[in-house]
Amino acid sequence: MLSQPPALHTVLSPRLLDLYDLSGTIVVIIDVFRATSTIATALHNGASRVIPVDSVEQCIRIGNDTGGITAGERDGKVIPGLSYGNSPAEYPRSFIENKTLVLTTTNGTRLLHKALQNGAADVITGSFPNLSAVCDYLLQQKMPVVLGCSAWKDRVNIEDALFAGAVISRIKEHFTIHCDSSLMAENLYNQHLNQLPDFIRLTTHWHRLAAYGLEKDLLYCVTPDVANVLPRYINGDLLVS
Repeated sequence: MLSQPPALHTVLSPRLLDLYDLSGTIVVIIDVFRATSTIATALHNGASRVIPVDSVEQCIRIGNDTGGITAGERDGKVIPGLSYGNSPAEYPRSFIENKTLVLTTTNGTRLLHKALQNGAADVITGSFPNLSAVCDYLLQQKMPVVLGCSAWKDRVNIEDALFAGAVISRIKEHFTIHCDSSLMAENLYNQHLNQLPDFIRLTTHWHRLAAYGLEKDLLYCVTPDVANVLPRYINGDLLVS
């Protein structure tokens, strides 16, 4: 009897993650605006590692211990006490190469730690800038997958669902998908893939962050394969795999 391909599920909010068994599963942390876009960009531009943490205090302490660059945001703004923010544009190769980035964000780093606490076998991060690297890795591993959307303070957002849909559209033939969230995400992506920059401007998160003058950031974050590396969580660090 032929075995079924591994299962793939999409989790549209961190609040729903507890409903899924993560043992033996790859969890893809998705925070398009902007944590996982920034992580891919920093590593693509030569950062030695990114250390994701879920509190400001931990970020400052680990930054002091490692000599790393402390960075993060809450509600789209740089956190007082940290050196830099969560903009991909802040981490060109000329600045970040061979350095450690210690990062805390509103949604993405929090979901990453929740996935680890819930027993994920493997954790990677994904966004449009590293879309192909994510898809290639998932196809190579042949393991069950959960596409974990970081959302916005546990409220579903469109940009993370769109990325999940982009992944599904590329790899679905190799997975068993009996998951309405995945079907919705793929249909949403297919409906808007030819006008993604225009559609993304309608979203709540776009309006929230554009008010801070971050339009260039946001367009970069929905551009495929401009930082096409695979960040994988290994012993506390996100490293290029």
